[in-house]
Amino acid sequence: MPGTVLLLAASPVGKGCLVDAASVLPVLAAVSPAVLSGTDTANVVELADPLEPQAVLTRLRAAATAPGPLTMFVTGQLQLDRRQRLPHLALARTTPSTVRYTAFPWHWITEELRLRAPGTTELLVDLHADAETWEYLATSPLTAGTGVGLYGRVAPPPPRRTVASPAYMKALATILRSGRRPELPLLHQQSLARIEAESGPSGIVLTAPARIPVVPDPHAAITAAAQAGRHDEAAALAARWEQEAARTWGVASEQALHWAEVRADLAMLAGDPVGSCRTWLAIAGHRLDAGQPADAPAVESAADRAHHQWGRIGDSARAVELGSALAELRLRVPGRRRGALDHIQRHLSRVQARV
Repeated sequence: MPGTVLLLAASPVGKGCLVDAASVLPVLAAVSPAVLSGTDTANVVELADPLEPQAVLTRLRAAATAPGPLTMFVTGQLQLDRRQRLPHLALARTTPSTVRYTAFPWHWITEELRLRAPGTTELLVDLHADAETWEYLATSPLTAGTGVGLYGRVAPPPPRRTVASPAYMKALATILRSGRRPELPLLHQQSLARIEAESGPSGIVLTAPARIPVVPDPHAAITAAAQAGRHDEAAALAARWEQEAARTWGVASEQALHWAEVRADLAMLAGDPVGSCRTWLAIAGHRLDAGQPADAPAVESAADRAHHQWGRIGDSARAVELGSALAELRLRVPGRRRGALDHIQRHLSRVQARV
């Protein structure tokens, strides 16, 4: 099965730039797609200094739902948003005061990769952190989920008025240009050895092989059914696990809501935006009713996904029904995208005129 490779290099324009992230892309582009992926053939998607978080999310979501192995190469810099103090990948327009709206939240990566079969996803990173984020990472290391292999490094901020080079990723790409791809733990160690020999300590080293369950995994069965086009079977399996979790821990428990989120994603994959939107609306409501704040990542994610799926509904009557509920939710959860409620109201007016 062909693999998918996502090359993402991002850093702010101007004096806030800590690393020349895009400089690594020509080196990576010189490596054949098959070597980048470790498969016989692969599709490569390149994002160079993207401007909008939603554009990155769209490409990431497409890559995450593609069958076959997924390898991501991410180069850039990390900054914290001032409200929730969560790490974000800074994009071209990011400044310290606009991180929440112009940067890409790191937890979105984990969120988008969670449905993939364990052991099929590998994330290679070369990141630089500003001083505040560097301090944060000392007690809250980056993760990418239990089924995802994570390798790379996070470097401290360079000296003032200095733009660092993505030395780890360039070393890795240079090794791959030989035409062979070592196993990732070895490739990782070879890349670290090269940069440490040239410039000293690497910073925070990330070495987290994918943990593949040795017990029967319901996610694997659900993913296999969905990828084979057996969408009803996949949805039924997820619903069964959700019901079991609700009986054991309660309908608003994290365990039950996890399976509801799986059902919502499966409806999206099956081309059922009505079912997906309705489920995400219910999930957001459960989380808010349980006392979670409106800007909690899981609440915002549910509202954003409901909004995204609502925009894909072709049935005008259903769009009006769910649009009213979505507008009520957006009053409580405005999210990161400015004007989300205005967008709903404008689109809802157009749809109502057709009913």
